[in-house]
Amino acid sequence: MPSIYRELVDWYPLLDPTADHREEAGIYADLLTRGCPGATTLLELGAGAGNNAWFLKERFRCTLTDISPEMLGLSRAQNPDCEHLTGDMRTLRLGRAFDAVLVHDAVTYMLTPDDLAAVAATAFVHTRPGGAALFAPDCTRESFEEGTTTAGNAAGGRALQYLEWSWDPDPIDTTYRTEYTFLLREAGAVRAVHETHEGGLFSKDEWRDTLQQAGFEVEVIHFVLTDFEFEGDIFLCTRP
Repeated sequence: MPSIYRELVDWYPLLDPTADHREEAGIYADLLTRGCPGATTLLELGAGAGNNAWFLKERFRCTLTDISPEMLGLSRAQNPDCEHLTGDMRTLRLGRAFDAVLVHDAVTYMLTPDDLAAVAATAFVHTRPGGAALFAPDCTRESFEEGTTTAGNAAGGRALQYLEWSWDPDPIDTTYRTEYTFLLREAGAVRAVHETHEGGLFSKDEWRDTLQQAGFEVEVIHFVLTDFEFEGDIFLCTRP
């Protein structure tokens, strides 16, 4: 597991501020409500620091899961009113179903078709009949572009700047890489950390087929985040 989700987790709020998620969380909530009118309960697989949940809990009663106990610790701090459970989105089985299931960008860490199918199965068994599930990967094969992003934030006497560089060393396989360099400044000193994150890269058809095979009815939706000048495809699923 990357260090930003473990030993560097206390720097994470400077990498990914909660306020940056307001627009996308609103889009996700609207789509899930469209898929399941009157939805009140929501399960998030790969909830991370709980940044989406901060906004989603205004409309849903949220159960938040993640494979990283350290990231769930961040979420508990800002979402003490939500249920938190540690678990792998490929194998989690809670024995109950929800009106809505959200699988956000953590699904990008699914590297193989079998991984993707396992997550789809987890979402399906936790979605009640008539309920909705939303899958929001960082990119599909069609939308992936090699490139770099830089940003940073400061708070509480600390500052973080980062470079994010995504590239695909082997266009034939189902993965790509994102290289991160973090510059961490604290108490007048700066240190650098580099780590490689590997993500899964699947076409829209592969996504649709996998979700349909799990039992969902699938709608592919193109969406735009104006705050970040970002656009991509997400998958709204309903369980018959």
